[in-house]
Amino acid sequence: MRHRVVVIGGGNGGVSVAARLRRRGVTDIAIVEPRGAHHYKPLFSHVAGGTARASETVRAQRSVIPPGVRWIRDAVAEVHPEDHAVSLSDGTRVEYDQLIVSPGIQLDWDRIPGLTAALDTPAVSSHYRFDLAKKTSRLLRDVTSGTVVFVQPDGPASCAGAGQKPMYQACDYWRARGVLDAIRVVLVVPTRSVFLAPFDAELERKIAEYGIELRTSTTLAAVDGETQTVTLEGPGGREELAFDVLNVEPPQSAPDWLKASALPAEGDDGGFVEVDPETLRHPRFPDVWAIGDAAASSNSKCGGALRKQTWTVAENVAAVLAGRQASARYDGYGVCPFTVSRSSVVWAEFDDHGAQKPTIPFFRGMYRESRLSWIADRHILPWVYWNLILTGRV
Repeated sequence: MRHRVVVIGGGNGGVSVAARLRRRGVTDIAIVEPRGAHHYKPLFSHVAGGTARASETVRAQRSVIPPGVRWIRDAVAEVHPEDHAVSLSDGTRVEYDQLIVSPGIQLDWDRIPGLTAALDTPAVSSHYRFDLAKKTSRLLRDVTSGTVVFVQPDGPASCAGAGQKPMYQACDYWRARGVLDAIRVVLVVPTRSVFLAPFDAELERKIAEYGIELRTSTTLAAVDGETQTVTLEGPGGREELAFDVLNVEPPQSAPDWLKASALPAEGDDGGFVEVDPETLRHPRFPDVWAIGDAAASSNSKCGGALRKQTWTVAENVAAVLAGRQASARYDGYGVCPFTVSRSSVVWAEFDDHGAQKPTIPFFRGMYRESRLSWIADRHILPWVYWNLILTGRV
């Protein structure tokens, strides 16, 4: 089969860029996506923190496919950019005029020895998977004493800061129940500070308020779910730490089929699609574009970056199909709303150099803890996502 535009991935990026293209009059678009359920992943941390229901995060994939767009329910096996074609897992070959790569990121549970097996034990979970987000919520709700460990991974990750969000909500809940002082909370991050310089002081204030032990420049080396211990690798060497609850944000990487393709830059072991950081166009295959976590763009990998990325790529692809130059530019914007309690958020907006980049330029205080930001993150943005973002309106 052949289509003018083939989009790999039916998540936030793939659906919204296809919807934007349809609004620009582009026809003959196909989305390749094997999953039958579509998730609004930013709410997973709220599910884990006990402030959202799991049912609010999911809808049928068919219900979000834009009108006039074909849904190919299959998985990509190979990409052949030299031949302008994609091979699917059932052997079907799909040719294209323009290809938009947006498959998201791969969760590499097996990269941490013992982690995969530990997820089946009672005390270990991760809110980065839909079913496990509900498990995390139950575990954190029932804790009254002991040690609870939260881990962020080393290397590229989708909204890496989201690993902290259930922790703050849980601490607020435990404090309200009067048990926080009996719980040792440990946060493990691979970076030299808790997040980024413009926002560290605000997050560190909450960390001190809850009495959280912050381990910087530290990674998870191994997990033993049976003995409920983790091995941490930090500046002082290896350390074993016993836990009562462990919530892990797993290591992540580009999908294996993407790593094996010609789309990553030569010598790039990460496997992400090589792109111009502004146009998001492949420098060697001009009919290939990439957005979201799978793109080797200069920005932080986060869902908030997709709104501007999908606008950029839709403008550029529509222009190329009409015989014009690709002139739209992405500015490197990223955002991470930190839920620092069960009713407040630190709204961190930044550019690809880690500097503040507020949506409202004159309101630089948005990074302060705010109840209004909570309302936006918890209630307004989910509605915007389902009704405006996925339909290509914003």
